[in-house]
Amino acid sequence: MIYLLTDKKKKRSSRSDKKSKSMYDAFTLLELMVVIVILGILAAFVVPKLTKRPEDARVTKAKVEISNLEQALELYYLDNSRYPETDEGLRALVEKPGSGDDLQNWREGGYLVKGKLPNDPWDNPYVFVSPGINNADYDLYSLGKDGEEGGESYDADITNWE
Repeated sequence: MIYLLTDKKKKRSSRSDKKSKSMYDAFTLLELMVVIVILGILAAFVVPKLTKRPEDARVTKAKVEISNLEQALELYYLDNSRYPETDEGLRALVEKPGSGDDLQNWREGGYLVKGKLPNDPWDNPYVFVSPGINNADYDLYSLGKDGEEGGESYDADITNWE
């Protein structure tokens, strides 16, 4: 008889262990809801920052390319004692303009390292005006994301005078 009591006690204790164990084996609905809310809050802060990065990178790339084009234009000026005219455009950095008899020192191969005129990061050509409206020598700018003059934020023009 003692054996049976001990056996029953073991069964009872094992049942209560199963109950207590099963209570901790799964998450409650409330715990899941709290985790989902926390993940939603984190996503609300992180996702916008990650999605703006590509546009920030494009703006930075446009600024760097404008700076590189300015350096090429300075080399062109040193060799030819003048900047390209508006109608010659930036193409004069990669191809010798046909109208220029005064370009005897034009560098064979052009003034850009890869010998290719880049478009802005939004695949629009850079705008070149010589003589410039905002600068005495020339204006050089990208029309930004929207491809139109003016604009705000990522649509704003990226210029060599600001």
